[in-house]
Amino acid sequence: MLIAPDDTLWHQLPTTFDHVGTSDPRFFDRYWFAAYDRRGAGALQFTLGVYQNMDVVDGGFVTIVDGRQHNLRVSRSLRPRYVPACGPLSVEIIEPLAQARLVVGHGDHPVHGELEWTSTIPPQEEAPRFTRVRGRVVEDSRRFDQIGTCRGRLEVEGRPLEIDDWWACRDHSWGVRERMGIAEPITGPPATPSDGSLFAFLFFSTAGLAGHVQIAQRTGHPDYFTAQIADRRRPQEPPLEATGAELSLELFDDRRPRRFRTATLTVRLEGGRTLTIDCVAQGSAIAMPGLGYGGYDDGLGLGVWRGTEHIEYETWDVSHPTEVVQQDGTVTRPVHRIQPVRVVIGDDEGMGSLTMIAEGQLPRLGL
Repeated sequence: MLIAPDDTLWHQLPTTFDHVGTSDPRFFDRYWFAAYDRRGAGALQFTLGVYQNMDVVDGGFVTIVDGRQHNLRVSRSLRPRYVPACGPLSVEIIEPLAQARLVVGHGDHPVHGELEWTSTIPPQEEAPRFTRVRGRVVEDSRRFDQIGTCRGRLEVEGRPLEIDDWWACRDHSWGVRERMGIAEPITGPPATPSDGSLFAFLFFSTAGLAGHVQIAQRTGHPDYFTAQIADRRRPQEPPLEATGAELSLELFDDRRPRRFRTATLTVRLEGGRTLTIDCVAQGSAIAMPGLGYGGYDDGLGLGVWRGTEHIEYETWDVSHPTEVVQQDGTVTRPVHRIQPVRVVIGDDEGMGSLTMIAEGQLPRLGL
């Protein structure tokens, strides 16, 4: 099937653009944007993904106002409409790798508006991911990360919300990843509950530095680390590369899933230097099932075909640092949350976005 990108000079496979170079149903291509009020008073996230081999486009928008998280999740059939839009959500790339317009249109949901996301540093490409488990490729993906600002206007349940120079970040990822679209095939015994799993992903910027640091450690998988740190005072120089990082946490309580009050990343830079990044939780953390990550009403998560058009909306109370009260009153402690943080590096301060999942036994963290 011919689509608009076929009339360009950028083909990389001897087929049309509506096909990808693998038959793996978990192949995806996804935008993710986040923005936070610098005083900790509000937060929002926007995502839109395509799953070529599942014939699916899905997306989500969440915003936190006064400790209430408003969740909008959508899905549709991909073919024949190859546009970056799903239900009321759409993305327009105004300038590649620099500026995007995010639209939440009107509909049978009480949240709508228009946002403009603008970069403040060039994008940073993460180290590639490639993992086999028992001979099967479970991940083969790429991602780039970027820091920026966000402006615009929303209306939430009839209340206007001005987004005025909020701190922002984004990523764009694509490839094959676990738990996308289909249930994972069973190829051996599952990991036991005592096995450890750590995922720490920080976007940050201060007056002098900006970048990302990511640590992933999981039983049965190789460790993964990627980081780049740009010196904003020397924008023409390449980012500083890092070789590893150590993490320490102060938790709210001993219950699981664990939630952090403070986190410190000690990053080892090439050449032997270290950089200590202190993070303090600021404002409410976004509960990612609301955005569709592990969520949707059917509990099946991202990339699942839900019909030609599908939409869901609800509101949760996320004012508590560890617990989420869903619309029906059910109290949960989601594993996957993303926390706005105040960042301190020496006498340099700024903001960040920190995903922290620390489950099971993690001796290196004393857990």
